[in-house]
Amino acid sequence: MPLALLALAIGAFGIGTTEFVIMGLLPEVAGDFGVSIPTAGFLVTGYALGVMFGAPLMTVLGTKVSRKRMLMALMGLFIVGNLLSALAPAFGVMLIGRIVASLAHGAFFGIGSVVAADLVAPDKKAGAIAMMFTGLTVANVVGVPLGTLVGQTVGWRVTFAVVAALGVVGLAGIAKLVPDMPKAEGVRLRHELAAFKNAQVLLAMAMTVLGFGGVFAAITYIAPMMTHVAGFADGSVTWLLVLFGLGMVGGNLVGGKYADRALMPMLYVSLGALAIVLALFTVTAHNKVLAAVTIALIGALGFATVPPLQKRVLDQAHGAPTLASAVNIGAFNLGNALSAWLGGLVISAGLGYTAPDWVGAALAAGALGLAVLSAALERRDHRSGTPSAVVAGAVPTEQRAAAHD
Repeated sequence: MPLALLALAIGAFGIGTTEFVIMGLLPEVAGDFGVSIPTAGFLVTGYALGVMFGAPLMTVLGTKVSRKRMLMALMGLFIVGNLLSALAPAFGVMLIGRIVASLAHGAFFGIGSVVAADLVAPDKKAGAIAMMFTGLTVANVVGVPLGTLVGQTVGWRVTFAVVAALGVVGLAGIAKLVPDMPKAEGVRLRHELAAFKNAQVLLAMAMTVLGFGGVFAAITYIAPMMTHVAGFADGSVTWLLVLFGLGMVGGNLVGGKYADRALMPMLYVSLGALAIVLALFTVTAHNKVLAAVTIALIGALGFATVPPLQKRVLDQAHGAPTLASAVNIGAFNLGNALSAWLGGLVISAGLGYTAPDWVGAALAAGALGLAVLSAALERRDHRSGTPSAVVAGAVPTEQRAAAHD
């Protein structure tokens, strides 16, 4: 079991590296292709949109094959996309490469979350999901800083070639270590789609969009913000991303641990604190020490929401969770795309490089409001005896009974 989770974490490490490394390389990529930094930000937005649309598409296409084989196919797609980015002769081609790689992202984490949860006891599911996402967070401590350093010293094309090589390692790990788990009997695509009739599933996804969108509003433009506002040297961006990654690692593990004990309180605390810290970043961004501390806190609080939100979707869509799980990963990246776009708008409007922090604070506050609403609706349903976690018709009758058992 630990080896299977390790294999998933290896794949997550490669995906996390390619997702986040572009943020530290935006100035280099923009300069090479002769575009503005806000235009280069479309490499973040395009990737995020690719994840959002690719997550359900690739999951549906993979319904006829085993989860292990689908994970392997997704890593192959990831390798192709990163090679295309590394060899891109023009900005548009690189954007296509980013989108190709992104198509693997959502389905990999969505299917991987289901596999990780199935490998452990019911009271350990959020922890297992967090273990897989550890690969994504460690990528921000090791992969992203090293990729940024390589990109700034040797060239950003080398960075994406190395990321493609990471994909090869991830593919080999999945082939060797992940068990070929059988699909649930009797579950069809219509059962997966029926989960979206559950208002709680939709609310959890909306929390995902706004909550993690708040993180990306600030972090997408971290390089110009820190160099132009805080006064850091260009080379310091690498170490600031290490701090962000360390915060993500800690927040992910804490979120996984406490989501198995008190899921909604964990969301209240992390989302509320995230909104406050993002608002304060508009002030702390002007001081090097305070900016560094704030970046670490944003990483910790942002990723503390990931295991509980992913587990909440699995809980509410249990019996047929694969598509909902994948779509929720897409929801993370819808938030990334929305916030990167909004951040670029406020910068282009002349409001300064700290303006995206206000956007992030507003998004995180909106996610907190939805969490409160979700809990209130759940309490109402419990009082009235309305089943909220299982959607009628979502799974076969015998599976619903087994789920309650």
